[in-house]
Amino acid sequence: MDIGLLGALRVRENGISIVPTAPKPRQVLALLAVRADQVVTVTTLVEELWAGTPPRSARTTLQTYVLQLRDLIATALREGDDSGSAPERSAKDVLTTLPGAYLLATGGGESDTAEFERLVELGCRAMDDENHAGASRILRQALDLWTGPPFADVHTGAQLAVEARRLEESRLCALDQRIEADLHLGRHRELLAELTVLTSRYRSHENLHAQFMLALYRSGRRSESLHVYQQLRAHLVRDLGLEPSPRLRRLQQAILTATAENPGTPSHHDDLAAPAPGGGLARVP
Repeated sequence: MDIGLLGALRVRENGISIVPTAPKPRQVLALLAVRADQVVTVTTLVEELWAGTPPRSARTTLQTYVLQLRDLIATALREGDDSGSAPERSAKDVLTTLPGAYLLATGGGESDTAEFERLVELGCRAMDDENHAGASRILRQALDLWTGPPFADVHTGAQLAVEARRLEESRLCALDQRIEADLHLGRHRELLAELTVLTSRYRSHENLHAQFMLALYRSGRRSESLHVYQQLRAHLVRDLGLEPSPRLRRLQQAILTATAENPGTPSHHDDLAAPAPGGGLARVP
């Protein structure tokens, strides 16, 4: 089974889509797919579908949705097997009924979420080893698996919303690490457009703002770098009642000090200076 969740829902058995067009069976499949090879209780599925106000017929209706999914699976098993013999697995083997629960058995297939997590782990390991070129390349591969928001074409209830937030947070962490690797590689100018968009979208994300400040400073745009700090501080104070972290304040102070000491040239302060070609770089302070 091939499962894609990082964008529009994609679930294929033997290369044939088993994604239904009706919204609620599609929702059931999405939740089973994101928890593939795990037990998903009937209670969880009912909560996802009807948000705490299920109809009296909820369990019967859920069984109907499962039967519809099994019909699609059975068709895919038949049409995807050109040997002429009976399929090795039945639809009930793929979508299994357990006491008070269901399980979608992938049969060792592929999942974009599993591949994403594998690549992120490799990329973070490369970062730990200070292999910044390798980390940037691997993390880009991981992020390229995303074609849109998780479950982009599925109505999401409470359970899928939690899964979507979890996946989005993982994506943001991977993005943060990839930008960190690119800063280590001296790609500050190439990052400016991307960081402009990201800091507008994630207005409270301190590390993205720190990275933007550093990229602007290294590009000779000191006043804009300090303006990013002021915008972040205004947002945090006004909307959250918080001051920027000591780490952000140290970065702002380093830029202020370096600007005062070297008004006409980039600073060679260890925390601010761009890396030499092929050289290392300290993390954002």
